Amino acid sequence: MLYELHRFADQIQPLNLFNYTTFRAGGAILTALFLALICGPSFIRWMRAKQGKGQPIRADGPESHVVEKAGTPTMGGFLILFGMLVSTLLWADLSNPYVWVILLVTTSFGAVGFIDDFTKVTKQSHDGLSGRVRLAIEFAVAAVAALLLSLIAASADNAPEHYSTSLTVPFFKDFLINLTLIGFVAFGAFVIVGAGNAVNFTDGLDGLAIGPVMIAAATFAVIAYIMGTPRFADYLFLPSTPGTTEISVLLASLLGAGLGFLWYNAPPAMVFMGDTGSLSLGGALGATAVAVKQELVLAIVGGLFVLELASVVVQVVSFRLFGRRVFRMAPIHHHFEKMGWKEPTIVIRFWIIAIVLAIIGLATLKLR
Repeated sequence: MLYELHRFADQIQPLNLFNYTTFRAGGAILTALFLALICGPSFIRWMRAKQGKGQPIRADGPESHVVEKAGTPTMGGFLILFGMLVSTLLWADLSNPYVWVILLVTTSFGAVGFIDDFTKVTKQSHDGLSGRVRLAIEFAVAAVAALLLSLIAASADNAPEHYSTSLTVPFFKDFLINLTLIGFVAFGAFVIVGAGNAVNFTDGLDGLAIGPVMIAAATFAVIAYIMGTPRFADYLFLPSTPGTTEISVLLASLLGAGLGFLWYNAPPAMVFMGDTGSLSLGGALGATAVAVKQELVLAIVGGLFVLELASVVVQVVSFRLFGRRVFRMAPIHHHFEKMGWKEPTIVIRFWIIAIVLAIIGLATLKLR
């Protein structure tokens, strides 16, 4: 919306600032941060009044959770989504199709997460939305998004042959694997759904999920800006993806809203993000990776999320096949809790890992 002000730069020269993605990204961060901080207290009071007992705590989880986290309201993802959506609509170029596709995934996954959270809170049970139904909805949304992203890429001027349905491989120059349209849609849907659920599994300790999400968002904001700027993409031997620079503004909004949410989610948390937040934020990261053709880089930058998801898969498979548990408790952050690590220690160390992985992910753009 504010982007349109640059059209009046001939009359008022300072308005030309709105033509710069970096300026609008900065404005998006501050706007989303301000909205989350200002609305946080009222939102938390309202959610506490509505939810009563708050999010149900796992009886088989760490003993400290039953005492320290009981009664804490969930669905704090609404606070993030509100700041992110309002800020994006204010600062982004709304004629950019990438913005709308990523918002489609974010809001749709957020709606699925809300239904899951609402069911759990209402029933005071961990049995939320059916897993099969949830995954079916997620895959349907993700497939539509992947198809739209492929069509957008195909419509770009001077796009390499088969680029819209191709997979780029880190560390290799001009190396593309053509998946065909069906293969690309299937793979893209898998990445988006996988990212959403990986972040969902990571959300188990105060501040644990939102920190790595913000780190990944900041990293992909840089990647989207580079990929959408031909001179930077050419310098790094990357195929340019025109239009993706605008994704940086959306991710800047996510970053600002995440910072505002963290103010209230820092230990001891006043509110949990719930599936409403974790699914939507993970979906946004997955859709971004598909849009900028860096799906494999997401596996590096979001390696912490991959580890959390993998720990659950390994635990379930091992128990069903051999009747034995590999970890004391899954996801893996609970394993470290069972080992005696304090919650802040786990959170900060996982943040450090996320930062290191983000640096490695960025390095893949140059090391080719």
